[in-house]
Amino acid sequence: MQIDGPVLLYGAGREARSTADFLARRYPGLELFVTSDDGTAELEGAISIPAGEAANVTRFGTIVKSPGVSLYKPVFDAARQAGVTITSNLNIWAAHFREGRTVAAISGTKGKSTTATLVHLMLVHSGVDAILAGNVGIPPLDAADKAQTVVLELSSYQTADIGFAPDIAAISNLFPEHVDWHGGLDNYYRDKLNIFVKGPRLAALGPQAGGNERVLKAILPSTERIPALDIDLADEILMAAMHSRLKGAHNHDNARLAAQIALAAGATREGIFKGIEAFVPLPHRLEELSVGDILFIDDSISTTPEATKVALAAYRGRRIALIAGGHERQQDYTDLANLMGLAGVTALCCLPATGPRIATAVRENTPIPVGEFATLDDAMRHLAANRADFDTILLSPGAPSYNQFRNFEERGDAFKAMAQRYFG
Repeated sequence: MQIDGPVLLYGAGREARSTADFLARRYPGLELFVTSDDGTAELEGAISIPAGEAANVTRFGTIVKSPGVSLYKPVFDAARQAGVTITSNLNIWAAHFREGRTVAAISGTKGKSTTATLVHLMLVHSGVDAILAGNVGIPPLDAADKAQTVVLELSSYQTADIGFAPDIAAISNLFPEHVDWHGGLDNYYRDKLNIFVKGPRLAALGPQAGGNERVLKAILPSTERIPALDIDLADEILMAAMHSRLKGAHNHDNARLAAQIALAAGATREGIFKGIEAFVPLPHRLEELSVGDILFIDDSISTTPEATKVALAAYRGRRIALIAGGHERQQDYTDLANLMGLAGVTALCCLPATGPRIATAVRENTPIPVGEFATLDDAMRHLAANRADFDTILLSPGAPSYNQFRNFEERGDAFKAMAQRYFG
């Protein structure tokens, strides 16, 4: 891959820092610029420019786009028309380090981080020289040539313009998500399934993806499906997952999908079970915290109604105060609202901007007490003053965080801090 300068880094987060460090080492003297839509772009070794100035794309030879920056922004259309190369940390890694390595790329609307983490653990405990990169682990360029097998956890932002074929491509499931970034639901589906376009050698699918016609049509005839686990092994994995820190049936599905991928990448049966045993829940993904006699569950990663339904299913038998609502993406909450009365929800706190829609749907279908609150802090203070109706508080918003928090991590951290502040 030819890196023509000057180079514009569009976005200034973790991946941009990784890219800047790599380019400075590999291409000393290359002129670097950085910009960001939020106006806070600062990277060592790069000249900061406002986003408006970056629109003059002909001054750059290459633009390296961070995942959070939509590929559909007009500036990238202008760059393509001007012949400016648009690439990513992931594609630069592939151009320099992909050859000769086994690559397992894992995506999906939900479950990809848990699945990728499990695959990595299973491989490591099998004695395979493996590294985890992408949205979890480290940025791809930081993985460089440090391991022979690379497990990549990829969002739709990264699969949208992936420029190479992994050896193994996996999709856990496919639901509506990130429609605003992709400019429409059809674009989201296409960009997510772009993981199959270059023709990986093998494909692995979670149960929901395996029954999805859109997913099945995206797999090329040249790509072979990884065979299902034999019945005995699948049952053993289920039992191991049920006795591990993997909460909920959805995570048991993730464990079986991870085992399929890991075995195809060289894992042993013993390594599979050691990997499951070693798994520690990732932050903000059904992360548990006990304060007094109340169980708090941080599921801030939940940005779809489907994810909230899965979270409720993982805690059947408990009396749940559910905190839901967030950034508006016009998602359908009808099924979630209908489920709540059967899923142990004894109190519902709704947050803007989707909260009013959720509240209306629940009030029409169940007698669950519903409160609408302007902020997460307001909801938590209300729950602290009304503790009799629940033994569990679940933050599983079913919506992104952008209207009140920068990201789901900030939202989850705030939730846990408020748990200590108001219930400690």
